[in-house]
This record gives sequence, C-alpha cells and structure tokens, in this order.
Amino acid sequence: MAKMTKSQLLTTLSEKTGLTKKDIGGALDALAALAYKEVKKNGEFVLPGFGKMVKAKRKARTGVNPATGAKIKIAAKTVVKFRLAKAAKDAVL
Repeated sequence: MAKMTKSQLLTTLSEKTGLTKKDIGGALDALAALAYKEVKKNGEFVLPGFGKMVKAKRKARTGVNPATGAKIKIAAKTVVKFRLAKAAKDAVL
C-alpha cells in the first residue's frame, strides 16, 4: 500500500472538513512553522493525541567508519525527537 502524499492528505481533509485545499494547506504550513518555533524556543511542542516534538542533547561518542573500520569521534549535538502519545500508540497498535 502506498503512503499518502501531501496532495492526497489535503484532498481528504478538504472533503472531511468542507474547507478548501488552499485553507487546509495554509493551516498545515502554519502548524509546522509553529511547531518548529516552539521547539526552538521552549524545547518542546505538544500536539494532543499525536505526541510531542522535543529537543534532546546527544553526548559526544566514538563511532566506527564502516568503510575502513577506523574509529572516529562524533561530536555532541542537539537533535529533535518525536515522542508518540499513548493514545496514538493504542489507536494504531
């Protein structure tokens, strides 16, 4: 089964809500922009029923170059993770 494309998502949401595809697209873009801004500013963004995006710090570590087998140092960095809500897990699984 193929994954739903953004166009298919907009069409489906448009049919379910009665809003235009343009309105739905604008809302999705605004939601994404808000999520990125909140994670950057506060360290997390909660989307009720789905989960939350959180900023997490990764420690520096030693890795291995798979091509040569040589050990390399991987610097510490900040990453964004998505933690799925229990309601979403229960609904899908």
